[in-house]
Amino acid sequence: MTTATTSGARTPTLALAALGVVYGDIGTSPLYTIKEIFGAGHHPVPITHFNVLGMMSLILWSLLVVVTMKYVVMILRADNKGEGGIMALMALVLRAVGHSPYSRGLMLLGLFGAALFYGDSVITPAISVLSAVEGLEVAAPGLAPYVIPITLLVLIALFIVQRHGTAKVGRFFGPIMMLWFLVLAVIGVHNIAQYPEVLLALSPHHAVQFFLEQPKLGFFSLGASVLALTGAEALYADMGHFGRKPVQMAWFGVVLPALVLNYFGQGALLLGDPSAVENPFYRSIPDWALYPMIGLSTVAAIIASQAVISGAYSMTRQAIQLGYVPRLLVQHTSSHEHGQIYIPAVNWALLTIVMALVVGFGSSSNLAAAYGIAVTGTMLCSTVLAFIVVRHIWHWHWAPSALVIGSFLTVDIAYFSSNMLKVKDGGWFPLVLAALVFFAMTTWKRGRMLLNKRLSEDSLPLDLFIQGTGGVTAVPGTAIFLSSQANAVPHALLHSIKHYKCLHQRIIILHVHIHDEPYVGGEARVQVERVNEQFYTIGIHFGFMDELDLPAALAYCAPHGVEFDLMDTSFFLGRETLIPRLHSEMVLWREKIYIAMYRNAGSITTYFGIPPNRVVELGSQVVL
Repeated sequence: MTTATTSGARTPTLALAALGVVYGDIGTSPLYTIKEIFGAGHHPVPITHFNVLGMMSLILWSLLVVVTMKYVVMILRADNKGEGGIMALMALVLRAVGHSPYSRGLMLLGLFGAALFYGDSVITPAISVLSAVEGLEVAAPGLAPYVIPITLLVLIALFIVQRHGTAKVGRFFGPIMMLWFLVLAVIGVHNIAQYPEVLLALSPHHAVQFFLEQPKLGFFSLGASVLALTGAEALYADMGHFGRKPVQMAWFGVVLPALVLNYFGQGALLLGDPSAVENPFYRSIPDWALYPMIGLSTVAAIIASQAVISGAYSMTRQAIQLGYVPRLLVQHTSSHEHGQIYIPAVNWALLTIVMALVVGFGSSSNLAAAYGIAVTGTMLCSTVLAFIVVRHIWHWHWAPSALVIGSFLTVDIAYFSSNMLKVKDGGWFPLVLAALVFFAMTTWKRGRMLLNKRLSEDSLPLDLFIQGTGGVTAVPGTAIFLSSQANAVPHALLHSIKHYKCLHQRIIILHVHIHDEPYVGGEARVQVERVNEQFYTIGIHFGFMDELDLPAALAYCAPHGVEFDLMDTSFFLGRETLIPRLHSEMVLWREKIYIAMYRNAGSITTYFGIPPNRVVELGSQVVL
């Protein structure tokens, strides 16, 4: 069987798997979107024949323009060697523009979009699970007081099992979500059959007329209708797990038809029975199927939450390896799946914030106000970065670039502006969270640059050092000194010779490079340079999605004539104690925050997978 045939045969399987990871978020939007538009929202749209057709048309064409045309058709092509997500897109864009005057602005924009993604990562589990459990209020109103406690128990269980990974249960996600989308479609067809006139909304002129005749109401309605688009960023962020074609196949073959049918079915229900607005999703289900549907909805919400939680782990690892976040403990939960990771610090932080959201906001309707800003803000950042891609990488002429991206940008700005009206109603939360994350990222990046600058100023050229160590006693074994610069003497080496009065027979100056490409492999993994019989400089190259395993990477040095016996090798690491300085390049209070982050960062030993019993740490003080 040829490679192409094999790939073609696997595409449907990958498309099924993509349903369980990529489309969980957007797939659970029917639980709350229509209710927010017509009933529980902060600016509810009155239920009239004209308004229902207008909103159904708006949802349909928003799905076609924003999700289908922008993400599925265009942005999925803007991959960073197969990887997607706003961090990967930012790295791709910065590599394309180089050291241009606006590269820093693009970096900051990408970081803010990434920071907003964390808002999505905490709101999605809260609103999805809470919306599903709220079905109990429809089935048995007396159970209403138990909705919040049940939601919290489900969420606690979800975050507790994260450390075990999703390798075992993940294989069931795709089939369960396939069942979910089929049920959505069947419910939608049943309701449309009761009021088929809703199909008139397939024409975009209903949405246009709605905005022309009621521009103010139309603008307000965007704040709720955007909920139908939540999860669009997941299409791009999770592309690396499945590839572009399976993600596109799942969207066009299953997700889009099911969502449209269900939204139109809820619209048909409201046309026939406006009182169903209290919960159009569950009111469109027969009484006998209500409890099974609550169970299926809860499972679908858990799967949707799992997708964004995993996305937060992946985003954090990318940010760590690109130098925007301090080192954190990253655990691999599967020996087969490269992307299956677990970051305890992120997991418990997310759980704490999610529980606070559920208790603090109290209902999915209140949470919906906070949801839109996180989603539309990230979309807006992605669109701006996509313009750089089409101009500098795809080399489109400025006219089609401005026309296509300008159209998407207009839609994004309209949605974002409408959601900004909900800041005081809850929209402040993702903005505050994003601002805190953005501040932490930029502070860490700036502090690292300042620290490297100070270490560089105090460093000694390697060739001068070697010339002065001719008569120093050599002891058996290999010593590896990590350095941020290839041709400078690490501080740990200077302290080592100062205290031990000797050098090892073989000394390796090792510098690690994290590239803005997802993966680096093969011959590009290592660069070996022999300085003399005793000294070597070795460069180890990783991509921002690679597993940082230094001992494994050192094995690539064997073809270059340098082999390592870990039992005869010692790793010398510098442990700097940072001291703030009044008149520095960072303000004093920000320096102190960076120093606190630096002090609490994870161990280099664990981060690079170095055996702890082979590590020697030597301390020094650095004045920032």
